[in-house]
Amino acid sequence: MSWRTVPLHKVASLESGFGFPREYQGDENQEFPFFRVSDMNIAGNEVFMENHSNTVSAAILKELGAKAFPAGTVIFPKIGAAIATEKKRILTKPATYDNNVMGAVPKAGTNPKFLYYWFLQLKLSDQANPGHVPSIRKSVMEEIPFPVVAPSEQFRIVELLDEADRLRRLRREADAKAARILPALFLKMFGDPATNPMGWPVEPLTKICSPKQWPTISSKDLTDSGFPVYGANGTIGYFSSYNHEKPTVLITCRGATCGTINVCEPKSYVTGNAMALDEPDLGKTSLEFLECYLNVRGLNDTITGAAQPQITRQNLQVVTVFVPPPDLVAKFSRHVRAIKDLLAGVQSGGDRLDDAFGLLLQRAFSGQLTAHWREVHMQELLAEMTQQALALNLQVPIELEALS
Repeated sequence: MSWRTVPLHKVASLESGFGFPREYQGDENQEFPFFRVSDMNIAGNEVFMENHSNTVSAAILKELGAKAFPAGTVIFPKIGAAIATEKKRILTKPATYDNNVMGAVPKAGTNPKFLYYWFLQLKLSDQANPGHVPSIRKSVMEEIPFPVVAPSEQFRIVELLDEADRLRRLRREADAKAARILPALFLKMFGDPATNPMGWPVEPLTKICSPKQWPTISSKDLTDSGFPVYGANGTIGYFSSYNHEKPTVLITCRGATCGTINVCEPKSYVTGNAMALDEPDLGKTSLEFLECYLNVRGLNDTITGAAQPQITRQNLQVVTVFVPPPDLVAKFSRHVRAIKDLLAGVQSGGDRLDDAFGLLLQRAFSGQLTAHWREVHMQELLAEMTQQALALNLQVPIELEALS
């Protein structure tokens, strides 16, 4: 038996968020969390939106013409470069979100976690309007086909995917511990950039390297092969030429991930959404040192613009960099390269686990994952499916009519 599909709006209400003026931001002690796209990046919010930076009262919600959405709502970015991050999250309590976010509120008969897993295998980028600032329309999302699956089978699929996701979560926790190795090593060898306890000489970042931006490549010019293209979210595709022969430290300078530090591969194209720290003075720094220094320091003090965060070359004038002895920088760089080689092996295992989970998702929403279970529970499922069809105002299939 194959599943029927209905437009997404039949099983979930698509709801856009609300404007969130700066004067209402910063209060963490009110009743309703007010989420922004950046809150999806907070540690602990990888699946469920447990942590928040802003809250509002019922009175403020009313004043803003906003409303709270129920627990179980699946939220995702709907505008800008953040769409390409493919983030989907679940609200754990009544909360609201800003106008850069859209949510799917599950209707009766739709398991919120089933809806979430369905969203995981949906590529948001494919639903976005092309253009300089991509966006997702509510009307487009509402018409996406969604499988009509009996509640008990939804529950079974969620059980299986939850167990698989638990293994991925354990791997992510191991990755998080591994990610702390390099900052810890940096702090041990050089101290905190905020206080410079070892008294190293410092120089302006813009004198140690030359921050540069390059033209942005339109998404229609990206290909599936060629030279890797780096934008606001790391590698975003491939291009026929490159503008960086050697690896370079990159700063994401626009969008929700503004301030993120990456290093591009050799022979890469860096777009205008990332700033390349070109021509580093290798007598005073190294690629590895500069990357770790900026990650430990953070660049929050250089970001401007609430609605469209950005970092400009002028903003970087406030950033200074340690200049320790060259032999110590070289020793640190050797340690970093050795550690990164080890972490690459760990990452490879994690990638295989993610690939396996992707295959499970594909099987789950093609009906293959629970095919045998469905045969064993067919009579109960037929009865549930009859009730579902009636609730959704669908014609009852012939094989179910005897049960209706």
